[in-house]
Amino acid sequence: MTDLVQQDVRTQETRAMSVTATKSRYQSAEFSDRLRRRYAAERRFRLAGMAAVGIASLMLVVLLGSIVGKGYTAFWQTQIRLEVTLDKTQVEEGNYMPVLRQALYAVVPEVTDRAGRRSLNELLSSGAPYQLEAMVKANPSIVGTKQTVWVLADDEVDQFMKGFIRRDVPESERRLNDIKIGALDKLAAAGAVKSAFNTTLFTAGDSREPEQAGIWGAIVGSFLTLVVTMLLSVPIGIAAAVYLEEFAPKNRWTDLIEVNINNLAAVPSIIFGLLGLAVFLGFFGMPRSAPLVGGLVMALMTLPVIIIASRVALKAVPPSIREAALGVGASPLQTVAHHVLPLAMPGILTGTIIGMARALGETAPLLMIGMVAFIVDIPHGLTDSATALPVQIYMWADSPERAFTERTSAAILVLLAFLILMNGLAVFLRKKFERRW
Repeated sequence: MTDLVQQDVRTQETRAMSVTATKSRYQSAEFSDRLRRRYAAERRFRLAGMAAVGIASLMLVVLLGSIVGKGYTAFWQTQIRLEVTLDKTQVEEGNYMPVLRQALYAVVPEVTDRAGRRSLNELLSSGAPYQLEAMVKANPSIVGTKQTVWVLADDEVDQFMKGFIRRDVPESERRLNDIKIGALDKLAAAGAVKSAFNTTLFTAGDSREPEQAGIWGAIVGSFLTLVVTMLLSVPIGIAAAVYLEEFAPKNRWTDLIEVNINNLAAVPSIIFGLLGLAVFLGFFGMPRSAPLVGGLVMALMTLPVIIIASRVALKAVPPSIREAALGVGASPLQTVAHHVLPLAMPGILTGTIIGMARALGETAPLLMIGMVAFIVDIPHGLTDSATALPVQIYMWADSPERAFTERTSAAILVLLAFLILMNGLAVFLRKKFERRW
């Protein structure tokens, strides 16, 4: 009994000595210095991360601020009010421009020389007669009467009214001469000049004249292209992912296919454009600059993305789901179709939408197949000549007029809105239908 007591005392003394030694080690100056350096490194790493996020956010704000600052003015368009007399003879002959000019000369009667009136003619857009013609066609009873109409001003007038052309510089250095500015001042004093929402931007196709140019044709072309892309890439991509993940044997051939799919996802998009140019246009003779060809090229480009995203979603389904379905007598096909695929569908939809968003923003493949052509008419079918919104932005950015610069930024804002909407939809679907195992 005494030995046991002595042994217990020695054990307690050993433990006390060990605790004391441990405390002395952790309370030493060396340990405190190491702990201080570790905390300092963690703070530096945290600050570096916050600085990176701050710099990225600042660059994003600067970029968006620059685009918005240059593009928001394109959503407003200058219009001029005129009192026109719709002479029956001129209307029947389709001469609407003389009608508008006579109304403009009546506002500025002091300008009588030929050169001055030619300058006045340049205040109106070349599309103004078509506005008047459309009004007459909508209501033929106004022929022979006097009407008040608001017509589009020329793009240089629009830029002057928005402050991009200064009046305090010499006449030889600005696009508007003194006669035009004097006429605009007189019209503005009479309340005959206003800035209205630019509906033309969203209802018209492309044009050589900035005030008549719109993005509706490009939007329709992008929509038709995405329809073809979705109809081809989504079912083929999901079916390929299901086969490779659920049914394909694991051998060197499937390994080779998987490697090629992963490599194709990293191939530059212009390579797919070259493929479309050589195969679809050169070999099959399909129509150039058509949404059908653009959709085929985009489908090839988005297929690897959809396959990879779908396989990841299928892998995320727990094996116990498959085992339970097989255990109650379901066939492998029933297991995949009734249990695995529905559970993986949120991830598949997310990958599909992101792939479509990438296709919407691509430009290089469409340039290679001729969708950079100047298209005025709105496409009505998959084989009609068309362009796409990113290509429209590319063409407008190359135009020298200041009015096209603001329309380029406005088109970028519209494209960004579509991309944000599609990515937001992907996030919403993932959050709504995602299941955690």
